[in-house]
Amino acid sequence: MVIITLQRAKCIGCNYCVELAPTQFQMSKKDGKSVLLHSKEKKGFFTLKSRDETIFDQSVKAKEACPVKIIEVKQT
Repeated sequence: MVIITLQRAKCIGCNYCVELAPTQFQMSKKDGKSVLLHSKEKKGFFTLKSRDETIFDQSVKAKEACPVKIIEVKQT
């Protein structure tokens, strides 16, 4: 299982996550911040749990490219 967490409030809207992992991330037209698609929000953290292991590599690339380090990716 792949677990991706986004701390959206700290997003600066650089768009790197969308470029590197477009199936997981999208930019909001309302505020210009990243949105973790199909995620659940809890206390400002948006979390996606997926059984699709193929998203792991691109999600890690998005995490590494994020200049404000607000993306976490785990594989269990």
